[in-house]
Amino acid sequence: MRLTPLILAATVVIPRPASADAAPNLSPEGTWRTAGGHGFIEVYRCAGDGTLCGKLASFLIDPGDPNPQGLDLRNPDPARRSRSLCGLVFMYGFRPDGPDAWSGGTVYDPESGNTYSATLILQADGRLGLHGYIGIPLFGRTETWTRETAPVPACPSH
Repeated sequence: MRLTPLILAATVVIPRPASADAAPNLSPEGTWRTAGGHGFIEVYRCAGDGTLCGKLASFLIDPGDPNPQGLDLRNPDPARRSRSLCGLVFMYGFRPDGPDAWSGGTVYDPESGNTYSATLILQADGRLGLHGYIGIPLFGRTETWTRETAPVPACPSH
């Protein structure tokens, strides 16, 4: 059952009070749910110079997942393959590039073991786009995350 159209219709029909609480959060800092809904990413300031980093705050494991322990199995460094993905800082060095964009970052993809250049864009609808690429930004892939306001589940235990 698809609830998204019903929720969208309810937000159009029900008026919202004009208050500071209704204002959108214009910062990428906070907790985000990944596009697949299984990961929770915490974006935060990682240095005094305003750069942003991100870590995998938690994730959900599906039954039958080939990596039920949530380890960094595809890391190119064999010594790191036994580390937990939970709490892993995988986004680094995003610098402000306008009021709603950050560039110059890198992102590690634990599903492939590869590291990519990346940008962040806070979209008008409040979602956050992470665009990873090799070489030039024209080529690459964007994943869109939604802000998570509920408590994040605990990391899976090993």
